[in-house]
Amino acid sequence: MIFNLAERDVTMLDNLLIQIVAIVGLGILSQWVAWRFKLPAIVIMSLVGLLVGPLLGLFNPQKSFGEVFNPTIALAVAVVLFEGSLGLDLREIKGFRQSIFRISTLGAFIAWIIGSLAAHFIAGLSIDVAFVMGGLFIVTGPTMILPLLRQAKLKERPATILKWEAIIVDPFGALVALFALEMVLYMNGMISEGSLLLFFVASIFSAIIGAGVGFLLGRLLEHGFIPEFLKSPVVLVSVLLVFVLSEEIIHETGILAVTAMGIVMANMHLTSLRELLHFKENVSVLLISTLFIMLTSSLSIETLLDILNWRMLLFVLAMLFVVRPVSVWLSTIGVGLPKRERLLLGWIAPRGIIALTVSGFFASVLTESGFEDADIITALTLALVFATVLAHGLSISWLAKKLNLQCTDEMGVTIVGGSPFTAVLGEAIQSFQKPVLIIDRSWSALSEARQLGIKTEVGDILSEYTEFHVDLTPYEILVAATEEDAYNALICQRFVPELGREHIFQTPIPTGDLSDYSQSIVGKTLFDEDYDIYTLNRLINEGYMIRKTQLTEQYTFERYLDGDGHKTIPLFAVDKDHHLIFFTKGIKRSFDVGTTIVSLTSPTRRMEKAMEKANQTEIPPKD
Repeated sequence: MIFNLAERDVTMLDNLLIQIVAIVGLGILSQWVAWRFKLPAIVIMSLVGLLVGPLLGLFNPQKSFGEVFNPTIALAVAVVLFEGSLGLDLREIKGFRQSIFRISTLGAFIAWIIGSLAAHFIAGLSIDVAFVMGGLFIVTGPTMILPLLRQAKLKERPATILKWEAIIVDPFGALVALFALEMVLYMNGMISEGSLLLFFVASIFSAIIGAGVGFLLGRLLEHGFIPEFLKSPVVLVSVLLVFVLSEEIIHETGILAVTAMGIVMANMHLTSLRELLHFKENVSVLLISTLFIMLTSSLSIETLLDILNWRMLLFVLAMLFVVRPVSVWLSTIGVGLPKRERLLLGWIAPRGIIALTVSGFFASVLTESGFEDADIITALTLALVFATVLAHGLSISWLAKKLNLQCTDEMGVTIVGGSPFTAVLGEAIQSFQKPVLIIDRSWSALSEARQLGIKTEVGDILSEYTEFHVDLTPYEILVAATEEDAYNALICQRFVPELGREHIFQTPIPTGDLSDYSQSIVGKTLFDEDYDIYTLNRLINEGYMIRKTQLTEQYTFERYLDGDGHKTIPLFAVDKDHHLIFFTKGIKRSFDVGTTIVSLTSPTRRMEKAMEKANQTEIPPKD
């Protein structure tokens, strides 16, 4: 008997371990598939969760995790919200604070009122329940918006407004719904005035706790009271403690506390903030992937079938095409936003994890309080979440492109270091309709680039001014080509977490050995080790010019190298799919027919090619 019980426990443990690994693995796999095929990650994760959960019945995390399911979801949401709010630096919104303020306050209020009316008259909820759910449905959240912004490559202003609105309204949406719940219970005589007053005091106290802990933690980090290797773990534990403490004071105030904590730390301008952000971003990607799979795979077939109701479908359409557009258009009157930006902002508002998780709490409380129609809250929330995720996830890139609010589909190139060679290189890349930006700390160093019509910026790419005033979103490839090797290495190290090591390059080191630098802080070495930035600039001054050669079936890449290798320096290639491929040290690959090879060619070689071509021309004999 004892043996059988022990064996059963081991089997349950093994199954739970398998489910945990499967959930995490499916989440990350969904992210990769979305990246590989340029699809919205949240759509892929939602569909995968539905497939392995209610459709195939492979597992049900809510049933398997039992009592720890909801706390796990809550703690993960707290970390994601804190990570998002940690990027809310007020310097980022210097030119459009009014737009964010109006959308997050007046716009949210309008959406609450109209959404409540839609829930009552269309979805059929009682006015009390509709009033509560209308407040909850104003939330969007960073778990929805941030993956969409990474995918869509929006221009700076609409992207920043959507990000700030999502992070700010997320906790306030839950609080608005909680306030509405307190009001409904008070109006129906179920709680006293003291309970209503306690709600406001507790909300303010939770925000103070979050802001206070954030300020104290920031001071400890800045003054060296916490060693480097413990900074990220201490911050993570502090976030969880603040969230739990606030939740113990009053339910649903924890997200307000961690948001306040993140905003305070973001605006303390901590020297270690960037390292914290990189750590939190990695954790956030893992958590978002896991959360979506857990939530969608825990749904039941019955809940999915409840969605197929004409009232719910009409309600979802009203939220998509009436509530959101009207709230944004009315709240942005007179703030100076162009119509196309207001149109985009009025469409994009996906609901997600906060709405799904918090709706269960409100459904249980309202049901226990005697509101019979509260039993459809979960299905109604699910219908809105899936509709907005699919509609906005699949349309944001297309709409942004149609409205000219997308940076570009091309992978642009940032070149750090102004010189004769980088100007010629930038012009060659730009000739393939790829955006190019050359940055240098010296105005005079950028003179050649300006003459060639290339976009330039004066400043240090590592400075905070550049970070907040230069939009680097269109440029996914970076070339460090200054005359300072250590500075090049530092630039590469700084941008590896954002761009990926495969998109970061630097010119060869003219003195010393590349092995003197750790491989973790340098980019891929361009061209060949003999052609450092000094040599390349000298060749330009000697008359070397850009040459473009298209490969054919007869003139292959191998023939190109055999014929031109001694007097031509291959710089990059553009294949038939318009992909930019830099030549790097030790590159060993072949290129297909139709690829264009761009190289730096000596004047004598160009003359030799011209002579060869002239000699091959047949001269017709004279009569």
